[in-house]
Amino acid sequence: MNKITRRQALGTTAGALTVLGIAGATAHAAATDSRAAATTPAGTVDEVYLGRRIQISPASGGGHHGGHHGGGAGTPSVRIDGRELHVMQNADGTWISVVNHYETYADPTSLARAAVRELQGSQLAPMQMGGM
Repeated sequence: MNKITRRQALGTTAGALTVLGIAGATAHAAATDSRAAATTPAGTVDEVYLGRRIQISPASGGGHHGGHHGGGAGTPSVRIDGRELHVMQNADGTWISVVNHYETYADPTSLARAAVRELQGSQLAPMQMGGM
């Protein structure tokens, strides 16, 4: 009769929990996936993601925040529950926000969704931009 060692039992349990965790995360993501609004002008996003409203509008000609941080006229307006999320585009085309300067995202929508997850229900605080 073969005895199962403690290490084997723990390994089997950890493997099973990992599989269950992945399955649970996939099911949760499917259940809370974003729902884009049916009618939005080209280049805009208006969706509910994890219970928070994300709105993204294309950049206007005047430049976002006076064009500092390299954002310029190409920086879209990103809002979470009506509050502005300050975003910046890096030289390589990736995006960062004030919620997390250390993680880059391929587009403003991915960035806004990550900010929602990071906020964990907290509201964005207004950002005070000092003059130069």
